[in-house]
Amino acid sequence: MSSKPVKVGIVGAPFSKGQPRGGVEDGPKYIRAAGLIDKLNALGCDVKDYGDLKFEDVPNDEAFGIVKNPRTVGKANEVLAKTVAKVQQDGRLCITMGGDHSLGVGTIAGHAEVHPNLGVVWVDAHADINTPLTTTTGNLHGQPVSFLIKELQPKMPKVPGFSWVKPCLSSKDIVYIGLRDVDDGEHAILQQYNIKFYSMTEVVKLGIAKVMEETFNYLLPNGEKRPIHLSFDVDGVDSSATPATGTPVPGGLCYREGIYIAEVLHKTGLLSAVDIMEVNPSLGKNEKEVDLTVKAALNVVLSCCGKACEGNHRSGYVIPEPGKN
Repeated sequence: MSSKPVKVGIVGAPFSKGQPRGGVEDGPKYIRAAGLIDKLNALGCDVKDYGDLKFEDVPNDEAFGIVKNPRTVGKANEVLAKTVAKVQQDGRLCITMGGDHSLGVGTIAGHAEVHPNLGVVWVDAHADINTPLTTTTGNLHGQPVSFLIKELQPKMPKVPGFSWVKPCLSSKDIVYIGLRDVDDGEHAILQQYNIKFYSMTEVVKLGIAKVMEETFNYLLPNGEKRPIHLSFDVDGVDSSATPATGTPVPGGLCYREGIYIAEVLHKTGLLSAVDIMEVNPSLGKNEKEVDLTVKAALNVVLSCCGKACEGNHRSGYVIPEPGKN
Protein backbone atom coordinates (compact mmCIF):
# COMPACT_ATOMS: atom_id res chain seq x y z
CA MET A 1 0.00 0.00 0.00
CA SER A 2 1.26 3.44 -0.88
CA SER A 3 2.17 5.81 1.95
CA LYS A 4 1.28 8.84 -0.16
CA PRO A 5 -1.36 11.16 1.31
CA VAL A 6 -4.89 10.16 0.35
CA LYS A 7 -6.42 12.58 -2.17
CA VAL A 8 -9.98 13.11 -0.99
CA GLY A 9 -12.96 14.82 -2.57
CA ILE A 10 -15.86 15.73 -0.25
CA VAL A 11 -19.42 15.93 -1.63
CA GLY A 12 -22.42 16.87 0.48
CA ALA A 13 -25.74 15.45 -0.69
CA PRO A 14 -28.46 16.96 1.53
CA PHE A 15 -31.42 15.01 0.20
CA SER A 16 -34.40 13.29 1.85
CA LYS A 17 -37.06 12.53 -0.77
CA GLY A 18 -36.17 8.85 -1.08
CA GLN A 19 -37.94 8.25 2.23
CA PRO A 20 -40.62 9.94 4.36
CA ARG A 21 -38.68 11.29 7.35
CA GLY A 22 -37.36 14.82 7.25
CA GLY A 23 -34.02 15.67 8.81
CA VAL A 24 -31.76 13.26 6.91
CA GLU A 25 -30.89 16.15 4.60
CA ASP A 26 -29.01 17.65 7.56
CA GLY A 27 -26.56 14.74 7.75
CA PRO A 28 -23.80 16.47 5.74
CA LYS A 29 -24.04 19.63 7.86
CA TYR A 30 -23.62 17.70 11.09
CA ILE A 31 -20.74 15.58 9.81
CA ARG A 32 -18.96 18.72 8.62
CA ALA A 33 -19.58 20.41 11.98
CA ALA A 34 -17.99 17.43 13.75
CA GLY A 35 -14.68 18.47 12.18
CA LEU A 36 -14.49 16.27 9.09
CA ILE A 37 -12.19 18.46 7.00
CA ASP A 38 -9.87 19.43 9.85
CA LYS A 39 -9.55 15.79 10.90
CA LEU A 40 -8.82 14.68 7.33
CA ASN A 41 -6.16 17.38 7.07
CA ALA A 42 -4.68 16.17 10.37
CA LEU A 43 -4.39 12.69 8.83
CA GLY A 44 -2.28 14.22 6.08
CA CYS A 45 -4.98 13.92 3.41
CA ASP A 46 -5.06 16.19 0.38
CA VAL A 47 -8.64 17.45 0.68
CA LYS A 48 -10.82 19.19 -1.87
CA ASP A 49 -14.33 20.16 -0.81
CA TYR A 50 -16.81 20.12 -3.68
CA GLY A 51 -19.47 21.61 -1.42
CA ASP A 52 -23.08 20.65 -0.85
CA LEU A 53 -25.13 19.97 -3.95
CA LYS A 54 -28.42 21.76 -4.60
CA PHE A 55 -31.43 19.56 -5.26
CA GLU A 56 -34.76 20.83 -6.49
CA ASP A 57 -38.17 19.21 -6.23
CA VAL A 58 -39.67 18.33 -9.60
CA PRO A 59 -43.16 19.88 -9.88
CA ASN A 60 -46.18 17.59 -10.24
CA ASP A 61 -44.09 14.59 -9.27
CA GLU A 62 -46.85 12.00 -9.26
CA ALA A 63 -46.24 8.56 -7.82
CA PHE A 64 -45.30 5.72 -10.16
CA GLY A 65 -47.53 2.97 -8.84
CA ILE A 66 -46.73 3.31 -5.15
CA VAL A 67 -43.21 4.65 -5.79
CA LYS A 68 -42.96 8.12 -4.27
CA ASN A 69 -41.19 11.18 -5.73
CA PRO A 70 -39.68 9.28 -8.68
CA ARG A 71 -38.74 12.31 -10.80
CA THR A 72 -37.31 14.26 -7.86
CA VAL A 73 -35.22 11.29 -6.70
CA GLY A 74 -34.13 10.47 -10.24
CA LYS A 75 -33.05 14.05 -10.95
CA ALA A 76 -31.14 14.33 -7.67
CA ASN A 77 -29.24 11.17 -8.49
CA GLU A 78 -28.41 12.44 -11.96
CA VAL A 79 -26.95 15.63 -10.45
CA LEU A 80 -25.00 13.59 -7.91
CA ALA A 81 -23.69 11.14 -10.52
CA LYS A 82 -22.15 13.98 -12.53
CA THR A 83 -20.37 15.33 -9.46
CA VAL A 84 -19.07 11.92 -8.37
CA ALA A 85 -17.74 11.36 -11.89
CA LYS A 86 -15.94 14.72 -11.70
CA VAL A 87 -14.30 13.76 -8.40
CA GLN A 88 -13.21 10.44 -9.92
CA GLN A 89 -11.80 12.21 -12.98
CA ASP A 90 -9.83 14.40 -10.58
CA GLY A 91 -8.24 11.24 -9.17
CA ARG A 92 -9.72 11.62 -5.68
CA LEU A 93 -11.38 9.25 -3.24
CA CYS A 94 -14.96 10.50 -3.44
CA ILE A 95 -16.68 10.75 -0.07
CA THR A 96 -20.40 11.44 -0.43
CA MET A 97 -22.30 12.42 2.71
CA GLY A 98 -26.05 11.78 2.53
CA GLY A 99 -28.84 12.17 2.64
CA ASP A 100 -30.88 9.04 2.26
CA HIS A 101 -29.64 5.87 0.59
CA SER A 102 -31.63 6.36 -2.62
CA LEU A 103 -28.53 8.38 -3.53
CA GLY A 104 -26.64 5.12 -4.01
CA VAL A 105 -27.93 5.12 -7.58
CA GLY A 106 -26.08 8.35 -8.32
CA THR A 107 -22.88 7.64 -6.43
CA ILE A 108 -22.33 4.23 -8.03
CA ALA A 109 -23.48 5.30 -11.50
CA GLY A 110 -21.14 8.30 -11.40
CA HIS A 111 -18.26 6.18 -10.14
CA ALA A 112 -18.87 3.57 -12.85
CA GLU A 113 -18.85 6.27 -15.52
CA VAL A 114 -15.12 6.66 -14.86
CA HIS A 115 -14.27 3.21 -13.45
CA PRO A 116 -16.66 0.69 -15.07
CA ASN A 117 -14.89 -2.29 -13.49
CA LEU A 118 -15.67 -1.24 -9.91
CA GLY A 119 -16.80 -3.58 -7.14
CA VAL A 120 -19.20 -2.60 -4.35
CA VAL A 121 -19.28 -3.34 -0.63
CA TRP A 122 -22.74 -2.41 0.67
CA VAL A 123 -22.99 -2.18 4.47
CA ASP A 124 -26.60 -2.01 5.59
CA ALA A 125 -29.31 -3.60 7.68
CA HIS A 126 -31.39 -3.66 4.50
CA ALA A 127 -30.66 -4.96 1.00
CA ASP A 128 -32.13 -1.88 -0.74
CA ILE A 129 -32.76 -4.06 -3.80
CA ASN A 130 -36.55 -3.95 -4.02
CA THR A 131 -37.77 -3.17 -7.51
CA PRO A 132 -40.58 -0.65 -8.05
CA LEU A 133 -42.82 -3.72 -8.37
CA THR A 134 -41.70 -5.58 -5.21
CA THR A 135 -41.54 -2.58 -2.85
CA THR A 136 -44.22 -2.53 -0.18
CA THR A 137 -43.51 1.05 0.94
CA GLY A 138 -42.80 2.90 -2.30
CA ASN A 139 -39.74 4.53 -0.69
CA LEU A 140 -36.87 4.74 -3.17
CA HIS A 141 -34.20 4.50 -0.47
CA GLY A 142 -35.15 0.81 -0.39
CA GLN A 143 -34.62 0.36 -4.14
CA PRO A 144 -31.32 1.89 -5.36
CA VAL A 145 -29.46 -1.35 -6.09
CA SER A 146 -32.23 -2.62 -8.37
CA PHE A 147 -31.56 0.21 -10.83
CA LEU A 148 -27.87 -0.75 -11.04
CA ILE A 149 -27.85 -4.56 -11.49
CA LYS A 150 -27.72 -5.54 -15.16
CA GLU A 151 -29.31 -8.98 -14.77
CA LEU A 152 -32.29 -7.49 -12.93
CA GLN A 153 -33.32 -5.10 -15.70
CA PRO A 154 -35.93 -7.41 -17.30
CA LYS A 155 -37.82 -7.12 -13.98
CA MET A 156 -37.56 -3.31 -13.90
CA PRO A 157 -40.29 -1.01 -15.25
CA LYS A 158 -39.38 2.33 -16.82
CA VAL A 159 -39.56 4.70 -13.85
CA PRO A 160 -39.95 8.43 -14.62
CA GLY A 161 -36.76 10.30 -13.74
CA PHE A 162 -34.43 7.33 -14.15
CA SER A 163 -34.08 7.05 -17.93
CA TRP A 164 -30.51 8.39 -17.65
CA VAL A 165 -29.36 5.44 -15.49
CA LYS A 166 -27.17 2.85 -17.20
CA PRO A 167 -27.08 -0.38 -15.17
CA CYS A 168 -23.42 -0.77 -14.34
CA LEU A 169 -23.07 -3.73 -11.95
CA SER A 170 -23.33 -7.42 -12.59
CA SER A 171 -24.77 -9.54 -9.80
CA LYS A 172 -21.19 -10.65 -9.03
CA ASP A 173 -19.92 -7.11 -8.46
CA ILE A 174 -21.52 -6.47 -5.06
CA VAL A 175 -21.21 -7.90 -1.56
CA TYR A 176 -23.63 -7.04 1.24
CA ILE A 177 -22.53 -7.01 4.88
CA GLY A 178 -24.78 -6.72 7.93
CA LEU A 179 -28.18 -7.66 6.51
CA ARG A 180 -30.90 -8.43 9.05
CA ASP A 181 -34.13 -6.84 7.76
CA VAL A 182 -34.72 -8.14 4.24
CA ASP A 183 -38.12 -8.15 2.51
CA ASP A 184 -39.45 -11.31 0.88
CA GLY A 185 -39.09 -9.81 -2.60
CA GLU A 186 -35.52 -8.79 -1.88
CA HIS A 187 -34.65 -12.22 -0.55
CA ALA A 188 -36.00 -13.78 -3.75
CA ILE A 189 -33.83 -11.42 -5.83
CA LEU A 190 -30.70 -12.17 -3.79
CA GLN A 191 -31.28 -15.91 -4.22
CA GLN A 192 -32.31 -15.88 -7.89
CA TYR A 193 -29.33 -13.82 -9.00
CA ASN A 194 -26.89 -15.46 -6.57
CA ILE A 195 -25.88 -12.12 -5.03
CA LYS A 196 -23.27 -12.45 -2.31
CA PHE A 197 -24.36 -11.34 1.14
CA TYR A 198 -23.43 -11.75 4.78
CA SER A 199 -26.35 -11.54 7.16
CA MET A 200 -25.63 -10.70 10.78
CA THR A 201 -25.99 -14.41 11.57
CA GLU A 202 -23.07 -15.11 9.25
CA VAL A 203 -21.05 -12.16 10.59
CA VAL A 204 -21.42 -13.53 14.11
CA LYS A 205 -20.61 -17.07 13.01
CA LEU A 206 -17.54 -16.20 10.92
CA GLY A 207 -16.25 -13.03 12.57
CA ILE A 208 -15.78 -9.76 10.73
CA ALA A 209 -12.14 -10.47 9.79
CA LYS A 210 -13.15 -13.67 7.99
CA VAL A 211 -16.09 -11.90 6.33
CA MET A 212 -13.76 -9.27 4.92
CA GLU A 213 -11.19 -11.88 3.84
CA GLU A 214 -13.92 -13.71 1.93
CA THR A 215 -15.25 -10.44 0.52
CA PHE A 216 -11.84 -9.61 -0.93
CA ASN A 217 -11.42 -13.12 -2.32
CA TYR A 218 -14.81 -12.77 -4.00
CA LEU A 219 -14.41 -9.26 -5.43
CA LEU A 220 -10.65 -9.50 -6.03
CA PRO A 221 -9.97 -13.11 -7.05
CA ASN A 222 -6.39 -14.15 -7.73
CA GLY A 223 -5.02 -10.80 -6.62
CA GLU A 224 -7.10 -8.85 -9.14
CA LYS A 225 -7.08 -5.09 -8.63
CA ARG A 226 -10.20 -3.00 -9.23
CA PRO A 227 -11.68 0.15 -7.69
CA ILE A 228 -13.86 -0.51 -4.65
CA HIS A 229 -16.95 1.50 -3.73
CA LEU A 230 -18.09 1.37 -0.09
CA SER A 231 -21.74 2.32 0.36
CA PHE A 232 -22.29 2.53 4.11
CA ASP A 233 -25.71 3.06 5.67
CA VAL A 234 -25.25 3.91 9.34
CA ASP A 235 -28.11 1.55 10.21
CA GLY A 236 -25.75 -1.28 9.25
CA VAL A 237 -24.25 -0.63 12.68
CA ASP A 238 -26.32 -1.62 15.70
CA SER A 239 -28.86 0.99 16.73
CA SER A 240 -27.17 1.32 20.14
CA ALA A 241 -24.27 3.02 18.33
CA THR A 242 -26.22 4.80 15.56
CA PRO A 243 -29.67 5.61 16.99
CA ALA A 244 -30.27 8.80 14.97
CA THR A 245 -31.28 7.18 11.71
CA GLY A 246 -34.54 6.57 9.89
CA THR A 247 -34.85 2.77 10.02
CA PRO A 248 -32.75 1.52 12.95
CA VAL A 249 -32.57 -2.24 13.40
CA PRO A 250 -31.25 -3.90 16.58
CA GLY A 251 -28.67 -6.66 16.39
CA GLY A 252 -26.32 -5.09 13.87
CA LEU A 253 -22.60 -4.69 13.49
CA CYS A 254 -20.92 -3.39 16.59
CA TYR A 255 -19.20 -0.04 16.24
CA ARG A 256 -15.75 -1.63 16.07
CA GLU A 257 -16.82 -4.03 13.31
CA GLY A 258 -18.04 -1.10 11.23
CA ILE A 259 -14.72 0.67 11.70
CA TYR A 260 -12.80 -2.51 10.87
CA ILE A 261 -14.56 -2.75 7.50
CA ALA A 262 -13.41 0.78 6.69
CA GLU A 263 -9.86 0.17 7.92
CA VAL A 264 -9.24 -2.95 5.88
CA LEU A 265 -10.77 -1.40 2.76
CA HIS A 266 -8.36 1.51 3.13
CA LYS A 267 -5.42 -0.88 3.49
CA THR A 268 -6.15 -2.46 0.12
CA GLY A 269 -5.23 0.82 -1.58
CA LEU A 270 -8.20 0.20 -3.90
CA LEU A 271 -10.92 2.20 -2.14
CA SER A 272 -12.17 4.73 -4.67
CA ALA A 273 -15.51 6.00 -3.32
CA VAL A 274 -17.34 6.05 0.02
CA ASP A 275 -20.99 6.82 0.73
CA ILE A 276 -21.97 7.57 4.32
CA MET A 277 -25.76 7.63 4.40
CA GLU A 278 -28.88 7.96 6.53
CA VAL A 279 -27.58 10.09 9.42
CA ASN A 280 -30.75 11.84 10.59
CA PRO A 281 -30.05 14.25 13.48
CA SER A 282 -33.74 15.04 13.93
CA LEU A 283 -34.44 11.45 14.99
CA GLY A 284 -32.07 11.37 17.94
CA LYS A 285 -34.02 11.34 21.19
CA ASN A 286 -31.43 13.62 22.73
CA GLU A 287 -28.11 15.29 21.99
CA LYS A 288 -26.17 12.20 23.06
CA GLU A 289 -27.90 10.00 20.45
CA VAL A 290 -27.21 12.55 17.72
CA ASP A 291 -23.58 12.86 18.79
CA LEU A 292 -23.12 9.07 18.88
CA THR A 293 -24.47 8.67 15.36
CA VAL A 294 -22.56 11.58 13.84
CA LYS A 295 -19.29 10.47 15.44
CA ALA A 296 -19.79 6.91 14.20
CA ALA A 297 -20.32 8.20 10.65
CA LEU A 298 -17.35 10.53 10.94
CA ASN A 299 -15.04 7.79 12.18
CA VAL A 300 -16.07 5.42 9.39
CA VAL A 301 -15.02 8.09 6.91
CA LEU A 302 -11.76 8.83 8.73
CA SER A 303 -10.93 5.12 8.88
CA CYS A 304 -11.50 4.90 5.12
CA CYS A 305 -8.83 7.57 4.80
CA GLY A 306 -6.17 6.02 6.99
CA LYS A 307 -7.09 6.66 10.59
CA ALA A 308 -6.07 3.61 12.59
CA CYS A 309 -7.37 2.58 16.01
CA GLU A 310 -3.84 2.73 17.37
CA GLY A 311 -3.60 6.38 16.38
CA ASN A 312 -2.40 8.61 13.59
CA HIS A 313 1.22 7.85 12.73
CA ARG A 314 1.62 11.11 10.83
CA SER A 315 0.75 13.34 13.77
CA GLY A 316 4.28 14.72 14.09
CA TYR A 317 4.27 14.04 17.84
CA VAL A 318 7.78 13.99 19.33
CA ILE A 319 8.29 11.80 22.40
CA PRO A 320 9.82 13.97 25.14
CA GLU A 321 13.11 12.98 26.72
CA PRO A 322 14.14 13.50 30.36
CA GLY A 323 15.75 16.85 30.98
CA LYS A 324 14.46 18.39 27.73
CA ASN A 325 11.59 20.82 27.55
